[in-house]
Amino acid sequence: MSAFLIADVNPLDMAAYRDSGYLEAVPEIAARFGGVYRARGGQLEKLEGDWQPQRLIVIEFPSWDQLQAFYQCAEYQPYREIRQRLAKSHIVALKGLDPPVD
Repeated sequence: MSAFLIADVNPLDMAAYRDSGYLEAVPEIAARFGGVYRARGGQLEKLEGDWQPQRLIVIEFPSWDQLQAFYQCAEYQPYREIRQRLAKSHIVALKGLDPPVD
């Protein structure tokens, strides 16, 4: 069953965020755990409610365990600290449906 990491990331200084190497390194690390980026930034429209995300990222993993392994792995931790320092972010993990609804 797939699992999704959903993040609302708003860099405080986009140039510093870009220069940190985060944008290149993290997709490579996620891919080692089967992670596939399904959305990264791009067009966004609030349809209802008070939540106004700034920049959404959706990464699909083959399983909950692989998502957790990515998020906790030693290789990701320095980039997690970079993100926490250079951006305001909210991140959730969401288990997919088994079987998926068509």
